[in-house]
Amino acid sequence: MGTSADDAATEFHDFFERHHAELARFAHLLTGEADAADDLAADALLALWHRWDRVRAAQHPVAYARGVVANLARSRIRSTVRERRRVALFWSQRAEHVDGPDVPAVLDVRSALRRLPFRKRACVVLRHAFDLSERETALTLGISVGTVKSQTSKAVAQLEQLLGHGAAASELVGGRK
Repeated sequence: MGTSADDAATEFHDFFERHHAELARFAHLLTGEADAADDLAADALLALWHRWDRVRAAQHPVAYARGVVANLARSRIRSTVRERRRVALFWSQRAEHVDGPDVPAVLDVRSALRRLPFRKRACVVLRHAFDLSERETALTLGISVGTVKSQTSKAVAQLEQLLGHGAAASELVGGRK
């Protein structure tokens, strides 16, 4: 008969297999950095493993995991912003070159998402790219449903302004895998 440690390891492995790709995609949409997405998802899953007893007892383990990814992404964004400000003091900024098969509309949406404040970006990504309910989004971010509603509404309006009227939600939804 297996030990509880074996059971926990098996449960975590199953959780990892089911949710790693989703967490990496979430990290990518929050940070706009494909290379960092897997690292953030791996860091989040490592943190979850260290607290697996707490995570597996949580009412919504996936929401807990998304919250960890959101917090790690927020820290990474803040760190990146500080680093870019320091670099800008010494070198002129150049346009960012993006490799890959992305179409211009997707690049425009990603660029517009990066211009949103973190909470608005997280709300709109979770609601429109991940199809989470307002309640699930609130659980993930540790905020109220009312805040999710207002932040999502404001974010969509800001995206529409940045992208041209009517483009924001349809382009974001169209960017799903």
